[in-house]
Amino acid sequence: MITVAQVLANDPLTSAFARIQAEIDSAFDAFLPVPPDGRARLVEAMRHAAIGGGKRVRPLLLAATAELFGVARTAAVNAGCAVEAIHCYSLIHDDLPCMDDDALRHGKPTVHKAFDEATAVLAGDSLHALAFDILTQPDTSTDPFVRAELVACLARASGHEGMAGGQMMDMMAEDAAYDLAQVTRLQQLKTGALLAASVEMGAILGRVPPEGRGPLRAYARDIGLAFQIADDLLDVEGDAGLAGKALRKDAGAGKATFVTLMGPDKARQQAEMLVEQAAAHLSGFGEEAALLQALARFIAERDR
Repeated sequence: MITVAQVLANDPLTSAFARIQAEIDSAFDAFLPVPPDGRARLVEAMRHAAIGGGKRVRPLLLAATAELFGVARTAAVNAGCAVEAIHCYSLIHDDLPCMDDDALRHGKPTVHKAFDEATAVLAGDSLHALAFDILTQPDTSTDPFVRAELVACLARASGHEGMAGGQMMDMMAEDAAYDLAQVTRLQQLKTGALLAASVEMGAILGRVPPEGRGPLRAYARDIGLAFQIADDLLDVEGDAGLAGKALRKDAGAGKATFVTLMGPDKARQQAEMLVEQAAAHLSGFGEEAALLQALARFIAERDR
């Protein structure tokens, strides 16, 4: 009989996901003890959103990049937890009735359904604040310049020049006929910015100077677009049970996507080409970049 441990040992990517998922859950558990006062409901809502859900692609990207440069695992997990806190906050707000009005996320009720809308807003706000609190802690880095650069990187990726800006473009897409260039820009911000920040922050922890991050930035750019193409394909062809969330919403809203503009076959070919490009950008790192290359393939081929 094949054990779970043997399966994980024979599949480094599966093992890496299992490890980072456990580490991020443990970190959130430590960062979010439930207080014995009126804040308890808020922290429970934060824990509902942050613990026990999601693939943890962003923290794994960060940790795998950091590992290339010998960064301590605790530092990488802390920074990965900060990125995931931003991601979780964005999902809480994205699911609200004033945005996408979703009832299911990661196979469980969304925060505003499990709690209420006001608590969901505060939970998202608090996870946003927690992200930057984590990055300023000495356990993340003893170097104040590294901590400052981490904060700046994640802030840019989160706000109007990154994820939030892309979300605004996405909201406007229902009333605008976006072409392929505009959809690409939208997704580079909405989805790609936080993925790119994850890779960049791994390099920052590794004290790689900005001029030395070119291949990693190119890798991140390509996997960001491949990730969104895969998401668009899942929205059209995926299984809602596996995805753990509602699908077919983009088509219902009349939004232009990579799939509607290119067709499923060409979109899939484009994602495959982006994965090949991403892997080529890492050639200078040799076998040490095998996990990042495997992540690129996973991003384009996942079914949830």
